[in-house]
Parts: sequence; C-alpha cells; structure tokens
Amino acid sequence: MRSYHHPAPEDIRLHDVLFALSDPTRSRLVGLLRERGEHTVGGLAEHAGAIPKSTMSYHNKTLREAGVTRIRSEGTRCFVSLRSEDLEARYPGLLDLLLAYAANEA
Repeated sequence: MRSYHHPAPEDIRLHDVLFALSDPTRSRLVGLLRERGEHTVGGLAEHAGAIPKSTMSYHNKTLREAGVTRIRSEGTRCFVSLRSEDLEARYPGLLDLLLAYAANEA
C-alpha cells in the first residue's frame, strides 16, 4: 500500500494553501469534497468534469502538499478527503471565504 506525506497541521502555510486554491479546477475539487465528503480519486475526477488521470494526479499532489487534502490508500484505490478541521484550526474562516469567492467567480 502506498503512503503519502501530509504536512502536520502546524506546518500548513498560508501561501501554499492560497496557491493550491488559486486554480479553478482545484477549487472545484475542494468544493466537491466539502459538499460530498471523502471520494475516490476516480470518482472525484468524474464529478469534476472528467479530468485526465495525469492532470488529476498533479492537482491531488498540489492540494495534499499544501495541507488542504488527505489521501489514503485502501487496496488498489485511493481516497481523498478535505482537511477542514486542520485548516479551520490554523486559519479560521479561510476555507469558507475562499470557496465562497471561487463559487462567485464561476
């Protein structure tokens, strides 16, 4: 089973979160995770508009390394979840603000 590096909550940096959420596709993925909860990587890509695997891998890596999402392996499947509690503890209200702004831009 593959393991992934996730920054500790205290190591999540504002500029990394802002960069990760500055992309409309990544903002859409985070919005879907907020609405629907944990998803498989493939399921999330389908809900977001049939994102190619290579592009989805890049977006998942960017979100994970920024501390926005958590990825876990279970057998041959990978599941993605939003680190809402960690982000809220580190930057109260930021995720709600950024997702609301992104929704208004769409």
